[in-house]
Amino acid sequence: MQGKKFIYFKILMIVINLIAVLFVTIFIYITTQKICNNFIAREFINTVDALPWKPFRNIIISACLFGMLIFSFIIREFIYPNNSRVVYLTLLIDFITSIITICILNFNYNGILFLVMANIVTYTKGTKARYLLMLISVMGILIADYEMISINFKLYSINDYISFYDSMTQQYLLGFYNTVVSTNILIFIIYCIYVIQNQRGTIDEVNNLYNQLRKANEDLQKANEQLKEYSKITEKMGETKERNRLAREIHDTIGHTLTGISAGIDACITMVEKSPEGTKKQLEIISRVTREGINEIRRSVNKLRPDAIERLNLESAIHQMIIEIELMTNTHIYFESDVKNLKFASDEEDAIYRVIQESLTNAIRHGKATQIWVHIKGGEGEIILTVKDNGIGCKDMKKGFGTIHIMERIKMLNGTVGFDGTDGFTVTARIPIRWGEEYD
Repeated sequence: MQGKKFIYFKILMIVINLIAVLFVTIFIYITTQKICNNFIAREFINTVDALPWKPFRNIIISACLFGMLIFSFIIREFIYPNNSRVVYLTLLIDFITSIITICILNFNYNGILFLVMANIVTYTKGTKARYLLMLISVMGILIADYEMISINFKLYSINDYISFYDSMTQQYLLGFYNTVVSTNILIFIIYCIYVIQNQRGTIDEVNNLYNQLRKANEDLQKANEQLKEYSKITEKMGETKERNRLAREIHDTIGHTLTGISAGIDACITMVEKSPEGTKKQLEIISRVTREGINEIRRSVNKLRPDAIERLNLESAIHQMIIEIELMTNTHIYFESDVKNLKFASDEEDAIYRVIQESLTNAIRHGKATQIWVHIKGGEGEIILTVKDNGIGCKDMKKGFGTIHIMERIKMLNGTVGFDGTDGFTVTARIPIRWGEEYD
């Protein structure tokens, strides 16, 4: 039997992993129930890549699998602690059970393999056997990584379910989940160092393991960087190919529409004096062709919308953007909307989203702002968008690419925009809204 300190470490890791596993399964189940109760299931399904088959069943299965881990721990620690066959058999059971649990969680959490590695460090005596088994476990952690698996398979992500809640709740949920994951890794590292010190009695083994872990971490970071670069290149190639296709499609649509309009107008000019009634019919045909062309152009342009708006509604996309900026910077962003339902035409939503995005970027990059207020107010036939920050301001403002970009987007909708840099920096945009119309 191992010393009490070893057992306490492993019990602590078991508790932490149990919390992580139950948090993922129970949280997804509760959130699924809330989504169904709020009657927004269809909207939520359109924003995710995949859904868990039976969330409540996943709770039961995960709990049973973890019960097997605990039972294996009891047999190994208290019933047959000195039987090597039983030890290796229970280690194999732990590994298989952990892999199944990770699959049940859809690869949203793989920290349970650190518990398996802790047992390997404890019970394997031969150096070759130890590092071979640890290598297998490390490979399991790498292979079971959500970001890597989701490249080729559609998986549901716990982040999609966290994004269902408001920004403050999201911060608490992400903070709790990341704390559990980090604590599990930290205890594993401390445990490994403690075990090796007690088994070898020298610091050389600890340094050797530390160097190997550091080198493995560096290799892992390099591999991840290479994978990210490859992913970016692939994504850029796909974007370029898709943009070229859309550009050709829009060009062909506009060319076809304008050619028809031009030919029709020429015919009207020729026959206007001889046959007014024929001219009227010809103009009706031109009007119908024009509307159809506009609809075709709109359908093509809609494919170029920002990814966040494509997956979410406008308000959710704005909240997600704000959360991501707050997580990456020390800036606090306050969002308020007097308009109950931020549902507009696609070109209007794109403009609102991009203006907010560009204003936030400028406030942080150039204004060094620590607080930003975003306010949307409804008016008669328009909305008033205001983005104000507490940054250094700019009394003598020179229009750069960002402000020109904002002005161009608002001008395309026949709106107006103003800038004030006397007290921080304020962007005020008035955007005409086509209330009540139906859009493709």
